[in-house]
Amino acid sequence: MGHGRAEVYGSSRRLATRIAKNPLARRGPSDYRLLAPSMPDPVERAPGAEAPVTTLRRLRGVVRTVRPHQWVKNVFVLAPIVFAKEMFAPFVLSRAASAFAVFCLLAGAVYAMNDIADRDADRVHPVKRSRPIASGIVPVAWAYALCAGLVLVALAWSVSLGWAFLLVALIYFAQNVWYSFQLKHVAYLDVGCIAAGFVLRVMGGGYAARIQVSKYLLLCTALLALFLGFGKRRHELAAAEANAGAQRAALEAYSRRGLDLALGVTALLTIATYLAYTLNSHTRQFFHSDQLWLSTGFVVLGVFRFLHIVKNRPLAESPTQEMLHDGAFVGIVLGWIVLVMWLVYNLRPS
Repeated sequence: MGHGRAEVYGSSRRLATRIAKNPLARRGPSDYRLLAPSMPDPVERAPGAEAPVTTLRRLRGVVRTVRPHQWVKNVFVLAPIVFAKEMFAPFVLSRAASAFAVFCLLAGAVYAMNDIADRDADRVHPVKRSRPIASGIVPVAWAYALCAGLVLVALAWSVSLGWAFLLVALIYFAQNVWYSFQLKHVAYLDVGCIAAGFVLRVMGGGYAARIQVSKYLLLCTALLALFLGFGKRRHELAAAEANAGAQRAALEAYSRRGLDLALGVTALLTIATYLAYTLNSHTRQFFHSDQLWLSTGFVVLGVFRFLHIVKNRPLAESPTQEMLHDGAFVGIVLGWIVLVMWLVYNLRPS
């Protein structure tokens, strides 16, 4: 019995010594939980835990990747039939609508390809890091399959619109592939490639509808696209600040002063070319109107509104996307459409 007491007494003394030397040993169970962050609470979810990526969420990401809201740019495909006074001809309109659909499919494939190529740079961008491919919602393998499927369907559809249209569609896609992997890293040439894409849209619309496209229309399209492209780069440069190279390599070669100059020159040339087109004798004779020049006022307002968006909304992902949600800009575009339709068609097919 005495031997047992001595053993317990010795064990107690050793335990007291360990507690004295290690204050952490005096902490209770709740304190140990705080000291062990690797053991999360079995009831509460750890902070920052993301929801699982379901198939439905991935499919939604696929839709976001092809940018349906950006397909509005493909309305340039319809420009030839509008200014050829053939907008209400069913056969012509159906072929133009098919051309519009083909360019939407190709544009979706190009957007997916760009996101694949830019996924590392997008991950450091404050807004673009949430894109489906950059964030991992859409696996890269899915993105490659999406590109292939869209291109195959688009090219097969292009055959029905004629070999000339097919050639334009192939050039458009090839140029965008080249842009995605090389030309987008070359300052100013990258914007030139974007402008070329808009010109190809107009040419494709003309070939699909079997309409000869005006040289004025092609020149106005090129200048307007350059203006929008330089505005987008100016916005990106302001948003990127010192981290420009990590987001888009070509931005390092741009300067605010150079882009402001390019914006000013292309803005003036766009307005002047459009005004010259409306005052051209052939244009006035074709439309039987001397008043088309009045629509230049809406062009001027649209140009200045876009410049306002570029310089005053730095947190927007893109000024070309932001302008579609800007009430004033949309109102200006609608005003231009109403006036042109009234002057060209007199509110009915000519």
